[in-house]
Amino acid sequence: MSTAGDRLQDTARKAALALPDVSHGRPFTPGLDVYKVAGKVFLIVTDDPEEQIITVKCEPEHARALERGYASITPGRYLDKRHWISLGPGRGITKQLINDAVELSYDLAIGGLSQSERPQRAGPPRQPSAPPR
Repeated sequence: MSTAGDRLQDTARKAALALPDVSHGRPFTPGLDVYKVAGKVFLIVTDDPEEQIITVKCEPEHARALERGYASITPGRYLDKRHWISLGPGRGITKQLINDAVELSYDLAIGGLSQSERPQRAGPPRQPSAPPR
């Protein structure tokens, strides 16, 4: 079952807040809810009811595969289009896909930190979800 825009955004927010050492605020504009870990952005949630999307970090190869596999996944809005994707409501956008995207983005954000700076996570880093065939 696909996730509607408001549920997509709520699912992403809950997934982000369940991760260690996450902060959030609206540093850019009141319409963008920004989630960070160790000062690094890993999730942006729009509050625009006309454009209910989330934007997450993603490995470039995986991002292109997701864009080919899902009509509502596009190059990232607001940020570097090679390393960020935006997910909107649509066919195949499930809670699991949203959770995976948020957790993978978080892992990419902390990946550049030294071991002592990284928050402790339960379990291994998340592996990317495979796009549909």
